[in-house]
Amino acid sequence: MALMITDECINCDVCEPECPNEAISLGPEIYQIDPGKCTECVGHFDEPQCVQVCPVACIPLNPDHLESRDSLWRKYQRLTGKPETGTPAEPALPAVPGAASGGG
Repeated sequence: MALMITDECINCDVCEPECPNEAISLGPEIYQIDPGKCTECVGHFDEPQCVQVCPVACIPLNPDHLESRDSLWRKYQRLTGKPETGTPAEPALPAVPGAASGGG
């Protein structure tokens, strides 16, 4: 499913910059999520970042846009231009200098 923002939104502006797909924008009265761009952060993060930062918990799943994790993964691939191979996986962690040295 894509996510949605309910009318409990207080327009605090914290969710919009967190969206890696640029699916969140300011609507006529409150922020809104474009279901065509929302992947629930599949391909980017383990959990939807907007949900994590929302101080009033007004970002539930959108029952009008039912999507499986596989469907969200294909949407991520389409939006980012990533190859069609592979499966939804944990995002790669950035390399930490010296972390792979194996000893001290």
